[in-house]
Amino acid sequence: MIMARLLDTRIFIALVEERFEDLPSMVRQEVEDSGHALYLSIASLWEIAIKWQLGKLPLKSGIYDLTNAAKRAGITRLAINEYHALADVDPEPPTRDPFDRLLLAQCLVENLKLITIDTALIDHPLSATAN
Repeated sequence: MIMARLLDTRIFIALVEERFEDLPSMVRQEVEDSGHALYLSIASLWEIAIKWQLGKLPLKSGIYDLTNAAKRAGITRLAINEYHALADVDPEPPTRDPFDRLLLAQCLVENLKLITIDTALIDHPLSATAN
């Protein structure tokens, strides 16, 4: 049975920048598991673009290769729709970050689990690493 996983922004960056050593072993296992279909939210691309444009996120290959890098890695892009925008995630996540909240909403609506190392999200029931 294929399990669908949504990559947190930081996980996606580590993958495309080939910084696997930045990822805990449990996260590497989730990403490398052939039984998992991997997704990237357009919200993550938006977050990356904002940080890159502000000079807060240097990228090895630049911003314009990110979508090609996702394709090469077999990662499916997930668009944002009205159901994601209106979803009521329960329990309420302990973060005010709109990108984090949107990723959890997409997980809820699309029946995905979030692969993350974000301490505000790692214990949420929609996280792949939650107990």
